[in-house]
Amino acid sequence: MKKLAVALLLLASNTLSAQTPGHRLSETVMNIWKDSIPIGSQTKWSYDMGVVLKGFEGRWMNTGDVRWFNAIQSKIDWFVQPDGSIKNYEKEEYNIDHVNNGKLVLLLYRVTGKEKYRKAADHLRDQLRTHPRTKEGGFWHKKIYTWQMWLDGLYMGAPFYAEYAMLFHEDSALNDVANQFIWMEKHARDPKSGLLYHAWDESKEQQWANKTTGTSPLFWSRAMGWYADGLVDALDYFPANHPKRKDLIGILNRLVNAVEKTQDKTTGLWYDIMNYYGPGKEKNYFEASASSQIVYAVAKGVRKGYLPAAKIAIAKKGYDGLVKQFIKEENGQTNLHGTVKVSGLGGKPYRDGSFDYYMSEPVIVNDPKGIGAFLLASNEMEILETQVNGNRKTVILDRYFNSEKRKDITGAEQYWHYVWEERSHPGFYTLGKVFEKNGATLASLDAAPTAANLKKASVYIIVDPDHKKDNPNPNFVTNKDVTAIRNWVKAGGTLFLMANDSSNCDLTYFNTLAGAFGITYEYKNLNMVKNDTYVQGEVWPEGSSVFKNNYRMFLKELSPVSVKPPAKADVKKGEDIIIATARLGKGKVIAVGDPWLYNEYIDGRKLPAIYENYKAAEDLVKWLLGK
Repeated sequence: MKKLAVALLLLASNTLSAQTPGHRLSETVMNIWKDSIPIGSQTKWSYDMGVVLKGFEGRWMNTGDVRWFNAIQSKIDWFVQPDGSIKNYEKEEYNIDHVNNGKLVLLLYRVTGKEKYRKAADHLRDQLRTHPRTKEGGFWHKKIYTWQMWLDGLYMGAPFYAEYAMLFHEDSALNDVANQFIWMEKHARDPKSGLLYHAWDESKEQQWANKTTGTSPLFWSRAMGWYADGLVDALDYFPANHPKRKDLIGILNRLVNAVEKTQDKTTGLWYDIMNYYGPGKEKNYFEASASSQIVYAVAKGVRKGYLPAAKIAIAKKGYDGLVKQFIKEENGQTNLHGTVKVSGLGGKPYRDGSFDYYMSEPVIVNDPKGIGAFLLASNEMEILETQVNGNRKTVILDRYFNSEKRKDITGAEQYWHYVWEERSHPGFYTLGKVFEKNGATLASLDAAPTAANLKKASVYIIVDPDHKKDNPNPNFVTNKDVTAIRNWVKAGGTLFLMANDSSNCDLTYFNTLAGAFGITYEYKNLNMVKNDTYVQGEVWPEGSSVFKNNYRMFLKELSPVSVKPPAKADVKKGEDIIIATARLGKGKVIAVGDPWLYNEYIDGRKLPAIYENYKAAEDLVKWLLGK
């Protein structure tokens, strides 16, 4: 019995060590905040919750584990009522912090399509329509903080505002989003150090405000962390050709260059008050939330190509310091130490922005802001080693042969079926995240494939080409298309073909393309699953050259293929070939008879957990990227 106990203890220890700090800290949140996330002694509609839940969203996308999505939905549903009203939210407070949770409301709307989430998001957007502004147009931090912009507010409002503008086609609003960052830097940046002061008072009437510049006295690290995180998150929704996108990237680079100079050379961390050398400096301390925020902004900025690749050294050193200094295993759970509970300016009692004030605020364990910031950082750092798989290779998804459109809530037509942007069941958003996790860059092609259109692509995906039932004017594959694609593959491209069962997909013309590589989709329907009899859709990739593990995969209503050289079977079910591959010149092809990697079958919301489509997608993506 003693040997068994020791063995179990070692197993538990090894399992714990195999889990990432981000995973373990997420489990702590699930354990200590089972219902909603309390702030102080009350449960409030507070930005703290949104920071934690954005960390959960990242864990969901990084792992395919639906528990994290379910936790987001249950916690937001505590506040969002069936009619879209938000419990404990008052628009007339005009507190920019209250907009932050809107990111999760938009997530739930995009994933589920439920109207209550759209209505809740509309309430938050309406706040921004009438929110008090500086004369220039910058949002006041709160109605009670007249004429003041704080760095914190850019994280709270800008990413939600940008995503809402993207979803509901408020194109001019993106200029307003960009200007918030531009104006904040203009007024808060110290020309000598490049750091940003915590806040700016346009009226210069606050006791804490410099009577010449209007800035607060010191550089509070978490404020700069909020601002940097807001930048990298808002940029997600700016089109590549937006005229102000380059301005935002320039701001990010200037800020990171300044912050890099203040990183502690030994620990990799940042002090609560950056760059402080005044009286009482020995009271200054390394702070967990700010250090996490900076790591997140730098790591994401490098991954997205906003920052030079060499800057990743900042994030690596910072993350190592975070784990060593602030992550503690205590009382059977993982805890985060070292987060200052709050730091502000003005108010009652009055906070004067002095060094003594900042040092007077309590530093606590498992503060939601700190946990959320650490989860964001860990989500980025956990995928750092897989970035080399793609190394910025471009993955193009066809929207020409499959060009189904529908009207969105605004009445505008949009691509929706098997596209990167779609987060509901029929979209490829989750698959796109797997590609990005492996270092790839996503693009879409709305025109016919030509040598010029495919020139920058490493992977080209064509899925479920239209027939007239889907699209009254379908773009069928032509011989010209086949020649262009075949030449591209021969030169080193990787082609991924996903058909569908014969009643839902054009196979006649599509087979002219597949046939160029020795593959033919058959007019035969397999795995016709009845209701939720999932076992009817099981496929095991035993002996596959693509899937390195024998995952239990689920593929529903598909067309099998037949092969001849240069193609060969890779995955079979009985005598039927489910997946085939082919090599031609320097390139390769893979073909399957179902669009089986759309959100419904890899994001965990539909399938029982025994099906490992997400893990299979990870193997497939690595194969497609050449790893």
